This record gives sequence, structure tokens and C-alpha cells, in this order.
Amino acid sequence: MASPAARLQSASAADPRVLNHGKKIGILIVAYNAVTTLTKVLKRIPAETWENVAEVAVLDDASQDSTYEVALGYQTLAQNAKFSVIRHNENLGYGGNQKSGYQYFIDKGFDAVVLLHGDGQYAPEILSHLYHPIVSGEADAVFGSRMMKDYGGPLKGGMPLYKYLGNRILTEMENRALSMGLTEFHSGYRAYSLHALRQIDFSRMTGDFHFDTEIIIKLHHQGFRIREVPIPTYYGDELCYVNGMRYAWDVVQAVRRYKRTVRSVEKAPEFAEYWTHYPVKQSRYSSHFYLRKWVGSKQRVLDAGCGEGFQAEEIAALGNEVTGIDCIENPQRGKAMTQYVQADLGAGLEAVSARLQRTTFDKILLMDVIEHLPDPARVLVECRPLLSPQGQVILSVPNIANVTVRANLFFGRFEYTERGILDQTHLRFFTRKSIRRMIDECGYRIERQAMTVMPIELALGLSAANPLMRIANALLRAATILMPGLFGYQCMFVLRPK
Repeated sequence: MASPAARLQSASAADPRVLNHGKKIGILIVAYNAVTTLTKVLKRIPAETWENVAEVAVLDDASQDSTYEVALGYQTLAQNAKFSVIRHNENLGYGGNQKSGYQYFIDKGFDAVVLLHGDGQYAPEILSHLYHPIVSGEADAVFGSRMMKDYGGPLKGGMPLYKYLGNRILTEMENRALSMGLTEFHSGYRAYSLHALRQIDFSRMTGDFHFDTEIIIKLHHQGFRIREVPIPTYYGDELCYVNGMRYAWDVVQAVRRYKRTVRSVEKAPEFAEYWTHYPVKQSRYSSHFYLRKWVGSKQRVLDAGCGEGFQAEEIAALGNEVTGIDCIENPQRGKAMTQYVQADLGAGLEAVSARLQRTTFDKILLMDVIEHLPDPARVLVECRPLLSPQGQVILSVPNIANVTVRANLFFGRFEYTERGILDQTHLRFFTRKSIRRMIDECGYRIERQAMTVMPIELALGLSAANPLMRIANALLRAATILMPGLFGYQCMFVLRPK
């Protein structure tokens, strides 16, 4: 089979894709036991590419052969100031080697980096095809795809049939789960904008081969522009260090852990930054279902304890002007608010009121807030001067008398959790009766009230639109109407001062 060098036309000075557009481009060559291939890979980098990149760095991941010595020998003979060699004293793994390399180029202030393998599996002749969309401002990440037919396709390039089928099956699964449309998820030939990589949290990402999947997930989640370019397929007789079955399992688990994290079912460490402590619930008869019905539109809304701003974003989309208060420094959805005030509600609203642009509000939201405060009654009382003449407070608190808590108590368990009724940050607990008494003592009358259904779709990690979840939601709704104190998950009220 002809090698990529024989089949490809190298970049030429006349090819506009080779130009760096004034950007600082790095080539990261990850190498492990590549003593027989590394020099060939380096020699295949076109002269025009060398002229336009700022540095080519080989990162030897503690190879057990003479890869490092071969790289040093090339450096001595080539006398190329743009070429550097770095060796890890211990093996960091495929993903760990990448993380180290990306940090190296980030620290040196580069604009773009291209990932190239030292085993010759990917063609250095088309390095410029990878970095061109980055430096020309067309993309934040570029992935080489062997599934595109420009070079004859993967099977003609020698990809084994079982690998081809596995690749297609995994890619289809990932596209469906992530709502993407890539032709291939599993090519290791890639280029990244370092502006984008600076915004990716690498600290808890895997050091294994499915690092490539995790980084796609993060780039997509954070809204970066991803583009594919065709690359040739080449399979030689080099030793493969990837266990195919284990790799497939790790990829599936990475997608599953991400989906469960963004649905707030579990907090996977590698995706922890996407965890939402209190996600907006989409199911019928949830607290946010009632909030959307009760808040109205064209209202001046104060979202006290707004968190990352997901709820504020929904309220603003209904045509409301939202002011947020929370202790978070930079909420993710801060742009949805006309004003955001960073403050600790534990100190009360009176201390915050002087910093608010508006003096009164039509709606004040206390959604799952007062149970976190040492003096919840104080905040309720301090809402009153901030209300317009016809203003209302929309309040929700968890129902400690819910059947799940009662069942656990029956078996002698009272364990705090990361969220929910027994959230470990809750300082006060309420029943339907006790919260109504406190509302009365704080000088409010109840205009509307409801008990929400248990959000089992969050517990199971399923969509609220799932037919089974819809049936379960309807059954729980019926049970909650019959026995609100037992099956109700949250107590919700619309309040007006007496």
C-alpha cells in the first residue's frame, strides 16, 4: 500500500492554507515508543509549513525505547531553532501527554496548536489543512476525518473492517447523544485555538485514550466552533497501544457521565464545571412549571438566590426584567439579568437594597432559598419594602414530610445529600403546616399555593418528555392531590403583604 507521502501533494508556497496570518502556530507531536517512525514523520513536514509555524515540539511520554535519543539526534543534525524535544520522566498516558503539551503552548502565548502523532498514522503533508481554519478565524477546533471520501475513504486506506464498524457505531451514538453531526469522533489528527483551550478545564480530565472524546464534549458544550477536514487513512505495521473494547467502553461511559452531569443526576469530576446544583425542571407540576405560570410577563423581577442564572434566563425569556442576587462571583447566565448583585443573603436583604438600581419590584422570587438561611423569617420580612403596591413574593421550600424522608426515617436513616430535600447546605426544614405558620407571622397572606410532584426524571437521569416519565408524573400528580403533605415535594406559594 502506498504511504501518505506517496499519495499526497505537499503544501506549496502557492497554497493559501499554508500561511499563518500572523498567528503563532505550534505543532505538538505526541510520541511513545516511536523510534522507527518519528524521524520519518519529521522529514515529511513540508518546508513551507516549517516556515509558517513558530515551533514543532516532540513530547516523549517516557518511552521504553530510544525515541527521546532519536529526537535529540534529529535536533542536533537539523539545527532548527523551531524544533524542541521534551521528555516526561514518567508515563502520563495519551491524554496526559496532550494536556502537558497544550499547557506548554498556552504558557508560551501561542494562538493555535496542531496535534500530530509520532507513529506516522497521520499525514504531516497536510498540517496546514488543519491549522488554516483556526488562524483564518473560521473555527475554534478542527478535526481530521478519515470517513470523508476525498482520499478514498477509510477502507481503501487500510482501516480494518472491525475498526471501521466500531468507529461508525460509536460516532453515531455520540452524535445522537450530543446532538452533533460529525463524520468521525475518533481521529487523533486535530487542531485547536489556544484561546478555546484556555477556557477548557483539563485538571480532572482523563489521561487515557478517551481524552479525545472528553475534549470534543467540552468544546461542544461551551459553544466553540468545530469543523472537519478530510484526511487520508494509513495503517502500517506499528504497534497499537489501544485496547479497542476498553476504549469503546470508556467512550460510552464518558458520554453517559457527561449527560448525567448536565442533567444534575451525578457530578462526574471531569465534567464538574457543568453541574447545576438546582437545574431548571421541565416536568409538569414542578416548581418551575408553577413559576412560569405565576410570574407573568412585563414584570420587574428580583430573583433572590439566583445561582448561576438559569432560572433568571427563563424568566427573562418570558419578557421580564430580572435583577439577580447571589454570592457567586460570575454567574454563567449573568447576561440574562439587567443587574446582578453579588451578596450573601444570610446577611439579609436590607444590606443589599441600597445597591439595587430599582427600589421596588413586581415579583420577588425566593425559590428554594430560605431553607439555606440562618434566619429565613428575616428575609421574608425584608422583602416587603421592596415590593411595588401590587407586588408579590413567590416562595418555594422543600417538604421535609415527603414520603421519601419518612421512609428513610422508618429504617433509621437521615443522611444528607448533595441536593434535594436533605441538601447538605439546608439549615432549616419545613412542613406544609410550619411554612404556612411562618408566612402568617411575617405579615403575608397566601394568594395561591401548590404542592409540586417529585422530580423522578432527575433522579433517573431521563428527559421529562420521556413517555414513561410522563406517565409517572401523572400518577404522582394524582397522589400529590390526594395526600399533599405526604407526596408533595415542595411547598409553593404566591404571597402578598397583609
